[in-house]
Amino acid sequence: MEENIQYYDAYEANLLNELLKMCTSLGMLDGELLNSEDIDQKWKEWAPEYIAEALPEVNSYPEFAIACAGYAGMGVAHWWDVDWGRHHSAKYESLHGARGFDDMDEYIVQNILGLSLDSPEAKQIVNILLCCAQKAVTYIRHEHIEAQTVKAFHIFARTVRVMFKIGAALELKRLGYKFHKVDLSKRGMYS
Repeated sequence: MEENIQYYDAYEANLLNELLKMCTSLGMLDGELLNSEDIDQKWKEWAPEYIAEALPEVNSYPEFAIACAGYAGMGVAHWWDVDWGRHHSAKYESLHGARGFDDMDEYIVQNILGLSLDSPEAKQIVNILLCCAQKAVTYIRHEHIEAQTVKAFHIFARTVRVMFKIGAALELKRLGYKFHKVDLSKRGMYS
């Protein structure tokens, strides 16, 4: 079992690194994964419900099933920035549009991020998340995993977690967040 965990951890780290590099090369990120423990915790809370809805869509709509996790990450990151006190207890269903999971992407872009679906910014978000999802699908296929196995489930779960993190990072970057180096060795900063 230990080697399985190492395999899944390595798969997740490699996929995250590949998507981070791709988003950076497209100018959407700066080579670092912007994140927050609050945002990551929301994924832990929502992952079972998300996976239960997305998994049945994988065979017919693999990119959509994976990309929606990125949209979810963007939605949570946006809430985190705007008013986390109000949104920290939001339920997974609050990401759904009128058609539930089927229009989650459009609902998040329009109703949470506040963008018109035909705006250049919304189109850019759709394009980057589609590119990430396509790369993730290719990454999964390179693993040569038999469908509907325990291994396939774990790889899917790790893949959508990566997409959630990428989506959150994309939204944090869009909102103007960035990492700054801080020199804690300078005396007097916190004394």
